[in-house]
Amino acid sequence: MAVAGQTWVRSLALAALFCGAAPAALAQAVSTAPTQSSGVSQEQALALTARLDALERHNQELESQIADLKAQVAGGEQAIREEIHSQDKVTVAGGRPTFASADGKWSVTLHGVVQFDVADYDQQGAGPTAADLRRSGPALGGSASNVDVSHARDLKSGDLFRRARIGIDGTTPGDFDYRILFDFGGAGAENTGQLYEAWLQYNGVKPLHIKVGAFSPSLGLDDQGSTNGMAFIERSMASDLSRGLVGGDTRSAAQIYGYGDRWFAAAAVTGRTIGVLNTGAATAVPQTYGDQLGYTARLAGTPLRGEDWLIHLGVNASYVDKPANNAGPAATGLVPAGSVSFSDTPEIRVDGTRLINTGNIPIRHADTRGAEFAAQKKNLLLQAEYQRLGVERSDGQPDPHFNAFYVQGAWTITGEPRKYNLTTAAFDAPAVTHPFDLKRSGWGAWEVGVRYSDADLNYDEGAAGTLPSASGIRGGEEKNLTLGVNWYLNSVARIMVDYQRVQIERLSPANSTTAASTIWLTPVGADIGQSFNVWSLRTQFAF
Repeated sequence: MAVAGQTWVRSLALAALFCGAAPAALAQAVSTAPTQSSGVSQEQALALTARLDALERHNQELESQIADLKAQVAGGEQAIREEIHSQDKVTVAGGRPTFASADGKWSVTLHGVVQFDVADYDQQGAGPTAADLRRSGPALGGSASNVDVSHARDLKSGDLFRRARIGIDGTTPGDFDYRILFDFGGAGAENTGQLYEAWLQYNGVKPLHIKVGAFSPSLGLDDQGSTNGMAFIERSMASDLSRGLVGGDTRSAAQIYGYGDRWFAAAAVTGRTIGVLNTGAATAVPQTYGDQLGYTARLAGTPLRGEDWLIHLGVNASYVDKPANNAGPAATGLVPAGSVSFSDTPEIRVDGTRLINTGNIPIRHADTRGAEFAAQKKNLLLQAEYQRLGVERSDGQPDPHFNAFYVQGAWTITGEPRKYNLTTAAFDAPAVTHPFDLKRSGWGAWEVGVRYSDADLNYDEGAAGTLPSASGIRGGEEKNLTLGVNWYLNSVARIMVDYQRVQIERLSPANSTTAASTIWLTPVGADIGQSFNVWSLRTQFAF
C-alpha cells in the first residue's frame, strides 16, 4: 500500500506541475502522504508554467505569420493569373495564326492561298483552213492574246497561278466579324492584283447574320464550297454560269442569312463586281451610265440526317432587276440599253478561251433557278445541281432560256469524310487524320472523284448549214467528263490531278454571209465544235 500511495502521489504532483494546478493544493496532497521529495520545487513549477505560456504565445505568433504568408502567396498567384489573362494571345490552328485580345473581343487571323496550275490541252493538230472549222469567235468572248482565236485550235498549254491571296479576318466588339482579302492570281477576264473580299458582318440578332461589302452571296451548293477544298480543280459549268449573273466572287452585296442544325436560308441584294466597271457573265466592259441591280435567294438544309450520313436538299434563285447600262439611253432616249451574256471555259482556267458563249443579249431582266441535292454516307459523297438560265429580251424577240447541270461523286480512300459546314450549307475538304510524315508512316488523306457536266447555251439554233433565225442563239453545248485524284498532305498542303474529256457541239453563229466571211471565217451554219483532252495538276498551299 505504501508503494501504491507513493506512486499516486508522484503522478498527482506531475499532473499538477504540467497542468498548472495551484501550489497549495499540491502541498496539501503531498502532506497527507508519506514524506518523499518530488525533486521539483514550487518555484521551478511556476517557472515551467511560465515557459509553457511563452511557448504557446510564440506558437500563436508563428501561426499568424504563416497565415499571412499564405495570404500573400495566394494574392501573388492571383495577380500572376490576372497578368497572364490580361495579355493578348497568339494561337495557330490549321496553319492560321490568330492574334486575340485577352477579353476575346478583338481578333485578327491571317490567311494565305496559293494555287499553282499546270495543264496540257491534248488536241488534234490543225487541219486545212477550209476543212478545220474549230472556232471561238473574237466577237463573242473568245478573244485572248495567247491563242489562235480565229480557229481556237491551239489552246494554251502551260501554267497559271490560279489564286494567290492574302488577307485577314476576325472579330470586333459588338458582335461583328470582318474580312479583307486581296487576290494576285487569275486569268482571262479575271482581274489580278485586286481587292477580292471586303465585308463587315453583324451577328447580334441570333440566328441571323447581316453581311455588307464585297463577297460571294450564297447561290448554290457548289457555289458556296470553299475553293481550298473543292473535289475538282474548278467548279462545274452550271455553278459558274449561275453565279456569274448576279453573284460570284468580288460582288458588291448586302446579305442576310441564318442557319441551324438542319437548315440554312439567305437573301441578298447585289450590284457590280468590284474592280470591274461592268459585270457580264462573259466579259467586263467599261460602264458609265449605271450599275446592275440584282437579287439572290437560297433555302437549303439537311432534313434527313443520322450519325454517319445525311441528305442535303436545296433551291436557289437570282434575278437581274436592272441590267448594267453600258451605252447610255437608247436612240429613243427613253429605255436604258442593257445586255447580258452567258459563257464559260472548259473546267480549267490555264487557257481562258470561252468555247461556249451566247454573245450579248439585249434584256430587261434575267434570272436563274437552281435545285441542289447531296447524299453522304461516311466517306462517300454524291452531289448534283441543276440551273435554268432565263432572259426577258428587250428587242421584241422571244425570251430564251438555257440549261446546265452536273452530277459528281467523291470517295475518300483513307476514310475521312468531307465536312458539312452549317454556316454555308456546303461541303468542305476532309480532315487529315494522318498528315504526311515519312518518319511516322503518315500518308495524308487520299480522295478520288468523278464528275459529268453539261451546259447547253443554244436556243432555237436551227439546222446545220442554215443561217440562225432572228431569235436563235447558237451559244453551243459543252459536255465534260472529269476524273480527279486529290492528295491532302496535311491541313495546309494539297496536290490535285484532273483529267477532262471535253466535247463542244456548236454551229457557227454567223448571221449573214458577210459576217461569216469577215468575223467567223466559216461557212454559214458550219459545225465549229471540237473534242479534246485536258490533263491538269494543281499544287496548293492554303491556310
